[in-house]
Amino acid sequence: MPQLLNAFEQRRALKVISGLNNFSPERVTTVVKAADLGGATLVDIAADANLVRLCRNITNLPICVSAVEPEKLAIAVAAGADLVEIGNFDSFYALGRRFEAEEVLALTKETRSLLPKTILSVTVPHILPLDQQVQLAEELVQAGADIIQTEGGTSSQPTHAGILGLIEKAAPTLAAAYEISRAVSVPVLCASGLSSVTAPMAIAAGAAGIGVGSAINQLNDQIAMIAVVRSLVEALAGVNSSVRV
Repeated sequence: MPQLLNAFEQRRALKVISGLNNFSPERVTTVVKAADLGGATLVDIAADANLVRLCRNITNLPICVSAVEPEKLAIAVAAGADLVEIGNFDSFYALGRRFEAEEVLALTKETRSLLPKTILSVTVPHILPLDQQVQLAEELVQAGADIIQTEGGTSSQPTHAGILGLIEKAAPTLAAAYEISRAVSVPVLCASGLSSVTAPMAIAAGAAGIGVGSAINQLNDQIAMIAVVRSLVEALAGVNSSVRV
């Protein structure tokens, strides 16, 4: 996937996430088409073979599948998925489901064993203290992770409206991207709570790209989705990739 690797090298990758629990063919189709038309780098869908085959027919973008069950990832790869993601933990936190470092590491090792040649992305849970996030990221890379993803948007509670609120929303994942990108040699994808305002901050913090979900998939209009994707692409394109904070 030269296009994907090039985007990471240029630190302009944009992953559009349709949702770990979104199994609606209609909704996934809408999000994926918007990602394609808006100029995203790749799409991230639920690990479901039927969804993979559906998306393969409507886009040439690399297809990432997300799950917390390695066997589901393997089935999706057999159906045509290009890469896999252990993560999108945000949807579980509201249910009281936590993912600790030991479990995430075990899932990574199991997935790598099932899929030795597939690009593997793993999210570091934001519920861990920042120093433990960094330690886990290092261990995940040693276990075979090719990409490390950060999160944190669901834990932030902005107290201001407007631009300041957007920055507050993104603060946890930006902090994780800053620390983790300096500890690992693989690309870091900064995700959760980002917007076109904070996307350049993620790159400046050291991320090779960003992942955006709810800001796009919660919209009800495909034209509006495309507009958001394009605004994110433009925000990333405007970043001087040589600048890091």
